[in-house]
Amino acid sequence: MIEWQYVDSSNVEAIRYCRETSELHVRFIGGGDYVYYGVEENVAVGLAQATSVGKYLHQYIKGRYRYAKL
Repeated sequence: MIEWQYVDSSNVEAIRYCRETSELHVRFIGGGDYVYYGVEENVAVGLAQATSVGKYLHQYIKGRYRYAKL
């Protein structure tokens, strides 16, 4: 698993992606770590490079992938 990548966002503190398991981990500001399962690498890279991390997360990840709060 790679280290946390801190992002410039008002809602998301950091993200990390594991290629071996296709798991995307998202740490929200103010608490709450979530894992999204079965996320394609290009989607995770898109999130890391997004101008607006929150908008990208809502548009391409939330509601499309199974997830769990850690």
